[in-house]
Amino acid sequence: MSRAGEIAARLADVLARIADAERKAGRPAGSVALVAVGKTYPIEDLVAAHAAGARAFGENRVKEAEAKFPLLPPGCARHLIGPIQSNKANRAAKLADVVETVDSKDLARRLDRAAAAEGKTLEVFVQVRLGGEATKSGVEPKDAPALVEAVRKLPALRLLGFMTIPPPGDTRPHFASLRQLAEPLGLAGLSMGMSDDFEGAIAEGATHVRVGSAIFGERRREIS
Repeated sequence: MSRAGEIAARLADVLARIADAERKAGRPAGSVALVAVGKTYPIEDLVAAHAAGARAFGENRVKEAEAKFPLLPPGCARHLIGPIQSNKANRAAKLADVVETVDSKDLARRLDRAAAAEGKTLEVFVQVRLGGEATKSGVEPKDAPALVEAVRKLPALRLLGFMTIPPPGDTRPHFASLRQLAEPLGLAGLSMGMSDDFEGAIAEGATHVRVGSAIFGERRREIS
């Protein structure tokens, strides 16, 4: 099988699993968006995934996104899903349609100014750190409401909801916690769940799942 054929088959399997998880959760078909994560994979793989039906793509690093996002077919949604240093906010806002990792008021303000300068509205998620992992980015749950309030006041940003990368292990309770945090704040979007656990995330209300290796296979060497 060709590489493009392999990617198409893997993508079809992921989409079928998403549809099955939607049905089991009693949710409408198509209520969950798939973000195909291109981290370390070549642009040719992403183009093959697009040909097979993927329409949203995510990158962890601004530098890698700069190399690949401009080469994606027109109409794709471009998500930045990794931590963004404040000095890269301008580049991030120019590149992306969606930034999923807003974790401070300072970053939100920088993205707002940069998006306004580009004459665009940038969609964002607030990243929440669950499980107390010091090595993970994100705002602490107790501080999330204040950050949500601040982001909602920025005119060039449109807040979609919360995003999280839970600690390894049993991730579903963390997905439930994120949903419970979002509901009283009126946040509809939940970006949660990756290759190993997206079905559990969908059961707990995910609206976006970020899937890389289940589509593209074994991850390649990290691009610095």
